[in-house]
Amino acid sequence: MKFNYVVYKLTFPNGKIYIGKDIGGSGHSMRYFGSWNNRIVESDFSKEQLADFTLRKEIIFESASKAEVSAKESELIRLYRSNEPEIGYNQSHRRRIKKD
Repeated sequence: MKFNYVVYKLTFPNGKIYIGKDIGGSGHSMRYFGSWNNRIVESDFSKEQLADFTLRKEIIFESASKAEVSAKESELIRLYRSNEPEIGYNQSHRRRIKKD
């Protein structure tokens, strides 16, 4: 089954998540796993854990519209709170801290 454009959720072995979108080419690619920051993810795991590593990838939204998928990705990052370091690995949509 071929999906159009999608928003997906990755779940890492430690329970943290990453929300991403796939709007490249002719639609969703099973080989695409996003642009999360390797350094940040690797720092959460030992060398042994990284040697046997399983990700779960779920399609959580699908559309024929790239614009709709982009908007939904932003919405779902906030909804799932995957931009909070204790919950997930998204680096975008972070809350800004006001400086006095």
